[in-house]
Amino acid sequence: MNNFKKIGLTALAGSLVTLGATAGEMSVSGSINTTLKFGDGGGNTGRNIGADRDVTFSGGGELDNGTTFSVSTTTNDDLGLSASTTTISTPSLGAFTFGAGTGGHSGKYDEEVPQAYEQISDANGSEMANSIGNFLDQNFVGYTSPTLDLMGATVTAHVEYSPMASDETGAAGDGSQATYNATVGAAKSLGLTIGYEGLKLGFYGAERERTVPKVAGATGNYEHDEFNGVWYAKYSVGPVSVGYSESYMDAGITKDDSTHINTAKGLRTSGGIFTGEQMSIAFNVNDNMSISYTTSDATYDSQDDAKTAVTTDDDVTESIDAIQVAYSMGGMSIKAYNMEVTNPGHDDDAADQSVTEIALGFAF
Repeated sequence: MNNFKKIGLTALAGSLVTLGATAGEMSVSGSINTTLKFGDGGGNTGRNIGADRDVTFSGGGELDNGTTFSVSTTTNDDLGLSASTTTISTPSLGAFTFGAGTGGHSGKYDEEVPQAYEQISDANGSEMANSIGNFLDQNFVGYTSPTLDLMGATVTAHVEYSPMASDETGAAGDGSQATYNATVGAAKSLGLTIGYEGLKLGFYGAERERTVPKVAGATGNYEHDEFNGVWYAKYSVGPVSVGYSESYMDAGITKDDSTHINTAKGLRTSGGIFTGEQMSIAFNVNDNMSISYTTSDATYDSQDDAKTAVTTDDDVTESIDAIQVAYSMGGMSIKAYNMEVTNPGHDDDAADQSVTEIALGFAF
């Protein structure tokens, strides 16, 4: 064996010793919420008692050079996969995350206003702001930069990439692929969080490739790539927190939506642009109890480019007002909200709705 090979093998052996891992640890945590939910008006008059169960298996360890690794897998109510990620955190280069699940980096920015209990989208599940960037959730690699100090402020960047951003629902199973969709390609996103004393700002944008070009005279084509964006500002002083957020969704679809008035609008299927804003205020009464009020307006604009387009005002705004309260005592909590919805589903002919939920929760 020549000296060059000896030197190379010696260096490799030394690096393996340096990167050796200490014994890892595993843990299980979870929560269960028993809910009473009922609606009033607009055909939403259901009454049901439900259970929301989440169990998370997590583990990790540390390498000799200070790099840590962790894995987290969360199951949903029927023990299916909700999220599964692996994170490698370096001492100075930031953290890298791989996996699939709901709420990747976009979860740090969408509907990011203070609330005592649930996000405003829990009223009817169709709130546009909650879907910003969720096409990256299925399979992604994410990067979180080290937190930098800049003139007294802290700055953190989040980058995310998916080689095939297709279905926005659920996560791919262990070792499996995300559902193939011929109309979309890769996706990427960039987020920036800035903190200064009690103020926190966030800016986020996500783009998804559209692979089916527009065809003259056809409907439901993709004019351009999809873009989602959101920004927010939160400020906390003492027991009071206030927040404001604006969001934007252009799915890149163009089609004759001349029949869109007095009908429900589908996110990423209707030929228009969605814009929204949320404002909220939350108050911590004491260490155990908090209350909040949130108002949300999400507007649909058809952006119809057809010659037969409706010329009247075609903007439709879905408005939601929510009052929430939460009380915790150790591992037990009691939470409730009432949300009033106007023009649900961005349908200006739909009756108003009122949704109320009361939840008894336990964490373990």
